Amino acid sequence: MRGFLKGAIAGAMIWGAGAASAQTLFVGEAGPNRGARAEALQWFADTATELTGGSLDLDIQWGGALFKAGAAVNAIADGVADLGTIIAVYFPQEMVAYGIADLPLENPDAWVGMRATDELMRTNEAIRRNLAEMNLVYLGTFTTSAVHIGCKGAAIRSVEDISGLKVRGVGAYGDTFKDFGANMVSMSVYDAYQGLDTGLLDCSQGYSYATAALKQHEVIDSYTLLNWGQVGALGIFMNKDAFDGLDAKTQGALLTAGEGMADELGRLITADNAAAIETMKAAGVEVITLPDADRAKLIETGAGYVGKWVERANAAGLDGAALIGEYKALLAKYAAERDAKGYPWERG
Repeated sequence: MRGFLKGAIAGAMIWGAGAASAQTLFVGEAGPNRGARAEALQWFADTATELTGGSLDLDIQWGGALFKAGAAVNAIADGVADLGTIIAVYFPQEMVAYGIADLPLENPDAWVGMRATDELMRTNEAIRRNLAEMNLVYLGTFTTSAVHIGCKGAAIRSVEDISGLKVRGVGAYGDTFKDFGANMVSMSVYDAYQGLDTGLLDCSQGYSYATAALKQHEVIDSYTLLNWGQVGALGIFMNKDAFDGLDAKTQGALLTAGEGMADELGRLITADNAAAIETMKAAGVEVITLPDADRAKLIETGAGYVGKWVERANAAGLDGAALIGEYKALLAKYAAERDAKGYPWERG
């Protein structure tokens, strides 16, 4: 049992008249209670509660009230929260397996990426064991959708414009920008507004719905659509001790609700991304589409980081090459389903 703080924080069972009336689990979320991902997280909580017939209550603590984004793994594993959101790029070693969803594999489709990631995380036994060693259980996944970049006092119209800029970026996408001459600044996406506003940053990699949700359109002049890939390794994990202590019905409700997030966020994010672009335009932000030739340069350079991920996965006791093969097959599976049936929210 790892530093379990349920008694101090959650008081997991609320008793009345000698019987359990509801079981409260605390959820840690570093982001604000607005935007598509926040709506999907609330949907997860509401759905899990409904599936248990109201015997479960998920209390979401927004805005880093329980832990900041960079402390999520330890906070959840140690019971500071019963469950919560983990963003893998802040934990490149601990969350190396989940980080497969952050690789630039030319997969810009949010729903396809989420479905492939979700199935891999649920069904691969090596990943399940790896998480269990950290006292974590995977429940469900989000995605950023496509990675783009907003700038203040600058505009990226070609890869040549990247050189010399102070850029907040993460994972292989940030590393690739560094290869093109950017000066990388380590900063959370939640702090990027202040970084842009004060001049600590020239540009911040992000994604459309979050740029609007975090009000970054107030402090940027340009927004370049890269159409390159997505950061898909962010999702809900639970303290394994807490999960193992639940009855089978409650465990099933959490897992089922988590699986459904891909469809719900896919629906929400498609609409929110389109609305966010209009919000930026209305605020006077110049929206730029990176030319195909420049996008191809990003893809070519970024591909080198896939091999580096395989090496890190191998060092963590995983079969990196096999995981890449399995993940690519899942991407192809859900792309084929989308092509044959359309997105779930579009089906009759």
